[in-house]
Amino acid sequence: MSDSNTTNPPKGADAPTTVISARPVVLPAPGRGEDLQVRVSAPATGTDLPVIVFSHGFGWSMDGYAPLADFWAAHGFVVVQPTHLDSRTLGIPAEDPRTPRIWRIRIDDLKRVLDGLDVLEASVPGLGGRLDRSRIAVAGHSWGAQTASTLLGARVLGSDGVPGEDLSDPRVTAGVLLALIGLGDDLTPFAAENFPFMKPSFDTMTAPALIVAGDHDQSHLSTRGPDWFTDPYTYSPGDKSLLTLFGAEHSLGGIPGYEAAETTDEHPARVALIQQLTWAFLRSALYPEDTAWKAAATALEEDPNPLGKLQSK
Repeated sequence: MSDSNTTNPPKGADAPTTVISARPVVLPAPGRGEDLQVRVSAPATGTDLPVIVFSHGFGWSMDGYAPLADFWAAHGFVVVQPTHLDSRTLGIPAEDPRTPRIWRIRIDDLKRVLDGLDVLEASVPGLGGRLDRSRIAVAGHSWGAQTASTLLGARVLGSDGVPGEDLSDPRVTAGVLLALIGLGDDLTPFAAENFPFMKPSFDTMTAPALIVAGDHDQSHLSTRGPDWFTDPYTYSPGDKSLLTLFGAEHSLGGIPGYEAAETTDEHPARVALIQQLTWAFLRSALYPEDTAWKAAATALEEDPNPLGKLQSK
């Protein structure tokens, strides 16, 4: 399967290239109950391609988030999207014994992708020998953002308030975290009882990351307002940026998919801004000499009618 845009090689966010996409590519996953299915999208041309491993939100699959995956791949990234066990495409019932552990299995899924890059590279026609394994980022939306954040150094607090296992991965050097939950102190009683893993600590999330939050994202899992989603920026150390989107709800304008039924705040211009800024952030995070992020941040700051605001530390 391929999607044609233009035949230009990937040069920047204004020069899309032809994208080749393969699915499902299957990675053996003993003990998981289901082998891991992934989608790989890559530019048809170019070498030394950086990698983004993307973790979907609850219920989605490798086929979701096309507005992001298509854009990133058309602008020089190899995008790998695993299907986690909570995906509606798998139909695993709530009473399945794996259900309480899916949050942890999700993290293993991302590490399995990193372990299986050779297999993935060989499974996509024309991709062999074109990955740059020294430039790997993770990204995710909602639950997927929490999954991705653990590889950047975030931890889950135990019932005693002590941070759990360090699940960070040295192969990952940057991330984009979209609508990532805030501190567990602010969970509703229902969420606190049913989702004990929703108690993150960002104290050790040291890797560079762009956090994206909507200022109209009112979670039914939190007793706080939309500012809950800014906690990952506020409470994490180091090189972080926060993009707060004006008027955006949890789908941030429609990133889960073109015309996705769950999008209640459809806004193509907002999605386009997310595409541009996430791409630029990861380019500059993985290639320190790259000026894409500085240019994108300046453009937003100088926009007379901005769709959001940026903060960095």
